[in-house]
Order: sequence, then structure tokens, then C-alpha cells
Amino acid sequence: MPATPIAAAVRYYRRGLTKVSWVPTLANKAAPTRAELNAGTELSVEVGAVDGWQIVSATVDTPTLGSKFNAKIDGAISADDSSLTLYASQTGTDVRNLLGRGTNGFVVWMDEGDTPGRTMDVFPVRVTSQVKLRTMEDAAQVQVQFAVTAQPEENVVIPA
Repeated sequence: MPATPIAAAVRYYRRGLTKVSWVPTLANKAAPTRAELNAGTELSVEVGAVDGWQIVSATVDTPTLGSKFNAKIDGAISADDSSLTLYASQTGTDVRNLLGRGTNGFVVWMDEGDTPGRTMDVFPVRVTSQVKLRTMEDAAQVQVQFAVTAQPEENVVIPA
């Protein structure tokens, strides 16, 4: 008897569905309340590019004298430096007013939308810089760079 196949994914296109928000304070990053999430600022409507936002584990070699094979185990968990690139406003009223260098808070990713019962990832972060991207052909943008300051919470249930 063959193995049971994994359930077929309901595939989706991220643009127009995924929500990313800035939340200044959370009492418990593993269980944000709806009031805390609503007190944040949804950034999705101005995000033009993203980079990073991945949680990875290093591996540690565990060689033994009795084998030529180098077995491995999981090691330290880390998150790469990450950024959000948002559109700049000609009036100067944009993400630069919200996310200044040194600001601490949380970036919340709701990959399948802000739908209660689905899941989100919560990244505790500090803003490390605001980079004004200057090009001749593209709309003006500001890249906000973040350091992830503690282990993110993954697959947290979105509250009603």
C-alpha cells in the first residue's frame, strides 16, 4: 500500500492577499490580541518590495569515529536581516514618520490574509535604517531595514 499523499494545497497569489503590519507593542508575541493588532499600522498598501523575513536553523556536524558519514543535527536558529521597501510621498508624510531608526516593535505577517483562525508570523524587530532609494526611472521609495531582536513566533493563530 503506498503512502498517503499530502493534501493538495489551495494555491494563491500573494499580492492583494498577504497583509504585513507594524505593531508597536504586544504583551505576548505568541498570542497577540485583536485590539493590539488593530492598534498597529497595515503597511501592505504601500509595500513595493520585501527582502528577508525567513527563519532558518543552522546545522552542526556530529561526526563519529565509527563512520565516514558526517551526520548533522539542527543548531542555532536565526533570522536574516530583513527589509520592507515602501513608496515615498512627495509631501514627506510616509513610512519615514512611522519607522524611525532605533524604533522597536513587531512586524506581523499574515500570509493568507487577516482571517481569524488562519496563522501569522510575528517578528520582534528594531529599525536599523531608512534608505532613500534614488533612481531615474522608478517611483520614489524608502527601504526600511530591520534587525530581528528575538526569536520570531511562527504560525500563531490570528484572533477574531
